[in-house]
Amino acid sequence: MGLNGPAIVDNAIDLEGEGQLSSLFSHAPQSVGFNKLRKRLLRQVRQALDDFQMLKGQKRWLIGVSGGKDSYSLLAILMDLKWRGLLPVELIACNLDQGQPNFPKHVLPDYLRSIGVEHRIEYRDTYSIVKEKVPEGATYCSLCSRLRRGNLYRIAREEGCNALVLGHHREDILETFFMNFFHGGRLAGMPAKLLNDEGNLFVLRPLAYCAEDDLSRFAAAMEFPIIPCDLCGSQDGLQRNAMKAMLADIETRMPGRKDAMLRALAHVNASHLLDTRLFDFAALAAGPNP
Repeated sequence: MGLNGPAIVDNAIDLEGEGQLSSLFSHAPQSVGFNKLRKRLLRQVRQALDDFQMLKGQKRWLIGVSGGKDSYSLLAILMDLKWRGLLPVELIACNLDQGQPNFPKHVLPDYLRSIGVEHRIEYRDTYSIVKEKVPEGATYCSLCSRLRRGNLYRIAREEGCNALVLGHHREDILETFFMNFFHGGRLAGMPAKLLNDEGNLFVLRPLAYCAEDDLSRFAAAMEFPIIPCDLCGSQDGLQRNAMKAMLADIETRMPGRKDAMLRALAHVNASHLLDTRLFDFAALAAGPNP
């Protein structure tokens, strides 16, 4: 079973004839191990698309591509599904060049052209804004993310897209949940499907069920031209890093706990929590004693 319904089986995905998929998988390993990994990721993405009805009313998606392993993997998996007739939406890849020093501007345009995907490269110097606004020693991630997201929303509208599609995976969702739990005093994670505040654009996360380790192995095998983030990646002591280390330790000592935690986020029992807005405790009434 999937988190919210019947599981989509691996056997539904045939890897025969993959050479027809432009040049995306032309240098991919032909090993049994890689094929199993690829099929597992395809199945998990299809499961998320189905569980959260991500395709309902959708015609065109803007895929955020940062140059990291997750967004490269997201794009490759979506292109794979589209080629197989399992993703009936148009795809346009987009990279937001945020003006980080030494950012290799040629890498993403060259790669996106090589795999034959429609794309747009947008330049906005949000790096200078973040450096100016954030005090020395504080973390850049929050402001950087807000500025990036705002620009991607705008670009999605300009390109006639119904949704902005992002590469957040299982660990991202769990880390966000525990950051809110420990530091924000609330039970909230990172939804797989979200409608923006204006109500005119979806944010979708098809990798919600995918493990970060699987995506790392997939990206390495595919030899994606990874671009490191020198803005936030150079900072130490981030809360998210602490959550990542905690979850990794739990998984090492008790294998399978990450999947169990993710399932828990899909099975909420409001009457067993303490939020009076979600459950009407005042309406509880006991019947007469027998």
